Amino acid sequence: MAQLWGGRFTKETDKLVYNFNASISFDQRFYKQDIEGSMAHVKMLCKQGILTEAEKDEILSGLSSILSDVENGTLLISDEYEDIHSFVEANLIDRIGDAGKKLHTGRSRNDQVALDMKLYVRDEITTLKELVVTLLSTLHSMMKEHIHTYMPGFTHLQKAQPITVAHHLGAYMEMFKRDYGRLCDIYARMNYCPLGSGALAGTTYPLDRDYTATLLGFDGPTLNSMDSVSDRDYLIELLSCLSTIMVHLSRFSEEIIIWNSNEYQFIEIDDAYSTGSSIMPQKKNPDIAELVRGKTGRVYGALNSLLTTMKGIPLAYNKDMQEDKELTFDAIDTVKGCLHLFTDMLATMTFKKDNMEASAMNGFTNATDAADYLVNHGVPFRDAHGIIGKLVLLCIEKNIGLHELPLEEYKKISPVFEEDIYEAISLETCVEKRNTIGAPGPKAMEEVLQINEAFLKDIKQK
Repeated sequence: MAQLWGGRFTKETDKLVYNFNASISFDQRFYKQDIEGSMAHVKMLCKQGILTEAEKDEILSGLSSILSDVENGTLLISDEYEDIHSFVEANLIDRIGDAGKKLHTGRSRNDQVALDMKLYVRDEITTLKELVVTLLSTLHSMMKEHIHTYMPGFTHLQKAQPITVAHHLGAYMEMFKRDYGRLCDIYARMNYCPLGSGALAGTTYPLDRDYTATLLGFDGPTLNSMDSVSDRDYLIELLSCLSTIMVHLSRFSEEIIIWNSNEYQFIEIDDAYSTGSSIMPQKKNPDIAELVRGKTGRVYGALNSLLTTMKGIPLAYNKDMQEDKELTFDAIDTVKGCLHLFTDMLATMTFKKDNMEASAMNGFTNATDAADYLVNHGVPFRDAHGIIGKLVLLCIEKNIGLHELPLEEYKKISPVFEEDIYEAISLETCVEKRNTIGAPGPKAMEEVLQINEAFLKDIKQK
């Protein structure tokens, strides 16, 4: 069992204790970041005169060879080692001898693992941002295509007012734009380097922490060594953000599942993103949407677990914090997979425009506009509301829509109605006259599309 701390102990750790304590099974995931951090540390030690140029070059060469061999499969990371740090250091010493023993000068595994996790999470945030941007670009393209595709808007899962597919998709566009902003905020807030904090109280070596931070692309060093090795706020923030992304994906998935049902028939999911039944040959199930909805709880679980782990930990580092990794890794993997598959499913999905328009027409979604018609003809709104309520009740009894009700029936309830009521309650009028910013009318949607176009262009130029 390869350990970095055996000098203080008079007998070997119990095998079960060793296995329980070891993290190599999961922290091997950030071997690149561990080696990247070690290379920066060595360069800084040399700059400060703590290592010679020859020692620096020898260590850097050894670290490069380890990285290359791991990536090409000639060096396997095994559970012979307690963690990824001991794996790298032990292999370095095997390759270059005593110079390798100087790698750990001026640092602790506490600040080393804090650095590795930050570097890893920073890389993953970059990937997550790219996936969210791809989803946003897909939504933007679909919105442009469906400015005049009418559908019912819902409240309480009941038809409320007519909108467009572009307007409905635009709601999710706003959600995922906020998610993108949260990822950017987390990146900026976490982008300070903990290396050089030591176990908790810094070190007597004359380290240049600003130089190390610059080498690793951080905005600067962290300012308190105790906080540096015990901070997991950025992981809690990330898991919270990932949970919010999953809220939005899950809500959208739920709507796709509903729209895909026989009762709605608003959409057709591509065969590549559906499955059949082992017994019912007619079935075409929205499994991807259902799995995204289901995996949401998994990400919530990671957030709740880390919050619970961290709530009672005194300063500074405690072994409990090792529990952050598997939770975070799994949540990141889950969200990346969901974003990728959901975006592909969305991009290949088709809308059944006739069904959506018919649903909007037959659900009294134009009732509010009928009331507005009366208001525009001098009827107080509360009276207009009551008149249209009676007309809706009449239509329900006749099993027709407001657009199908004869004018004489309108006039029996209110003489204010004239032939132009039918134009006033058409889907085109109901939607296209709503042009305040944020509404579904085409002028408003064109303005929003221009804003989104600029937003995406700005992101892609950075």
